[in-house]
Order: sequence, then C-alpha cells, then structure tokens
Amino acid sequence: MANERDRRRDFISSFIRQRERIQRFATETSLICETQSINSKKVFEAASHPIVATSTPLSQLTMPKASMLALRLTAKPSSKAALALESLPIPTATADHNNVVIKVEAAAINPSDILNANGGFEHTTLPRTLGRDYAGTVIDGPADLTGQEVYGTSGNALGFTLDGTHAQYCIVPRTALASKPSNLSFAQAATVGVPFTTAALILRRAVLRSGEVVLVLGASGAVGSAVSQLAERRGCRVLRAARRDNVDVNLAADPEMESARVLTGGKGPDVVVDTVGDPDLTRRGLMSLAIGGRLVFISAPKKGSTDMTFDMKYVYRHEISIVGCNSALADIGDTAKDMDEMRKGFEDGSLQTAKEEDLHMIGMEEVVEVYEEQLRTGYRKNYVIRF
Repeated sequence: MANERDRRRDFISSFIRQRERIQRFATETSLICETQSINSKKVFEAASHPIVATSTPLSQLTMPKASMLALRLTAKPSSKAALALESLPIPTATADHNNVVIKVEAAAINPSDILNANGGFEHTTLPRTLGRDYAGTVIDGPADLTGQEVYGTSGNALGFTLDGTHAQYCIVPRTALASKPSNLSFAQAATVGVPFTTAALILRRAVLRSGEVVLVLGASGAVGSAVSQLAERRGCRVLRAARRDNVDVNLAADPEMESARVLTGGKGPDVVVDTVGDPDLTRRGLMSLAIGGRLVFISAPKKGSTDMTFDMKYVYRHEISIVGCNSALADIGDTAKDMDEMRKGFEDGSLQTAKEEDLHMIGMEEVVEVYEEQLRTGYRKNYVIRF
C-alpha cells in the first residue's frame, strides 16, 4: 500500500513539473504565423519575445495548451469516484475585468472543506473544484491588479457555486480581493480566511459593543482564537473557555461555567460565542448570560440529534437573544472587506495567525489522501497545500 502511494505521489509530482515546463513554454512561445517551413535560426518576434525557430514546419508542431491540477468533487459522496485530481485548463480573466486569475501559492484545508466533500452543503453544484481559503498572486486581470499579492476566502461562492482554491490557479471576482499582510508568508495568510471572517461575522451578528464581556466556548480552536482576538481588539474583555487548564473557564472541571459568573461579579457575560456545537454545552452557555445577553453559535453535531432545549421563561425574562451564524452564506465581497481591514491588525501585531512551523504542508500529490483521511477519521490538522 505504501509503495503504491509512493508511486502515485512520484507520478503526480512528475506531472506537475512537466505541466509547469509546458506552461512556461506556452507563454514564451506564443506565436501566430502562416503554415510554412522555417529555416534554422530564423528569428521572429512574437509577443515581444524573440525566438529561434527550427526547420520543422509549423503545420507539424502541436502547441501545448496550458493546464493545471485541481481537486474536483465530481459526484455525490456515495460514489467511489467522487473526489479526484483532474487536469483542467488554466482559467483566463474576463474581458470586462470583473474577474482576475490568481496563481495560488498556498491554500488551507478547512473543516468546512471536508464537510463539503462529504455532501454537507446543499447549495454546492457539481462538478466543482473544492477549497475556500487561499493566498497568491494576481497573474491575469486589470493592469493595476496584476502582480499583487493577495489573500481571500470563499464567502458563499468559492468551492460551492464557483470553482475553489484547491487548484494551482483560481479565477475570482475582483471585488473578492484583499492585499496580503506584508509580514505573513503565503502559507500563513492562507489560514486566515474562514476562521477570521467567521469571527468577524459572529461579532457583527452579536452587535458587540466596546467594554462588553465575551465568553468564547472552544477558544483554543481556529475560530475561537480569532473571535477572542477580534473582540479584544474592539476593547472587550474576553473569557476563554475550553476543556483544559490555562484558560479562564475550564469546561472539563467547571461544566456549568460557574467561574464565568464569578469572574463577572455574578452578572454573567454579555455575549457567549459557541464554536463547539454541542447542544448541552450551548444550553449551559445560554444559562450563563447576563440580562440582555446574546448567544451566538456557528456549529451543530455532525451526527445524532441537533435539538437543543432551554427554559423559555428564563430566556424571555432575561431578554436573551439566540443567534445562528453561517459563514457559507456570507457575500464574498463582504468577506474581502473584512480581510482588508484585518490586514492592518496582522501588520501591527494586534492579530496573530498560526506560525508556519505549526502548519502541516502538503503538495497536490497528497491532497486526495489527506481529504480521505480526514473524512474517515475526523481528525483535524492545520493542513496547507503549497504549490
């Protein structure tokens, strides 16, 4: 089995190198001329690049077509052939300049990407290139954008109704672009999108105000960490909760979250953000809220019952609001605005993402295997595809 994986990996690596050579050749030798024999060393000008032609007639030459590798979801998850690497043409920008082509340098694999591969989003259309987050360089589009280093995320489009970022190139609306933070590597920048734009959406939906107390359930996760940082950046006090020590509320030792009330002088937090999606934990978070508090949650169980029960009298008498939040419904242009605003925070050090040494880098030859592993085991690592 290991030998077979090694052979497949070596084959795909060789394929990628060959495609890159073909792409460079196609770019450097773009030439239109009449079919004729060309004398050796006769120089032509094509696309401002001189080439030395051979004596082979052009009618006998087959010009290579530039292509790329992409991770495709081609059928419903019940099919064994649902997930595969495919060779596709490199996209080109539209003449109206409403879209640009990104050379993807790095793309994170998010839990929602795995969920999408497993049929978890009804609005995903097939066949579809998967992937939500990316960092890369604009290579085709308006002159003022070409060459810019950018980062971004899907909103409700990439990986769902538009081809996503788990490919060597990706076409995106120009309104979806945000300049990459100058102090982040491409791999680091590729991990920002879903966690931080989800966090920004949460805080908007919570109508967060400066000076409020925010209790974050699952604060050690990617979204929980992003919520904590953004809330602190807005002048709020953050109580971090997780099933471990070295947090404000240890959910393993204090499942009823009594320490949250103690830390707020008996008042309770103004906002509880649940990033875990355990109905019992969500209910207990709701019961910990202050009068006029808001519960915001972003997840639910993947298996079993998704029902949550609560005391209606308690909720209405304490004027508590319960708010659901779905980043897969966000407008892609709005997420770009969020990321452009957050760029300043990354550059001034008030926001932090994962260190590069904490990321698990993989190549395209490994991506199907990683998806299958995570679909099978549910185990999560900070995987980033490097191109």
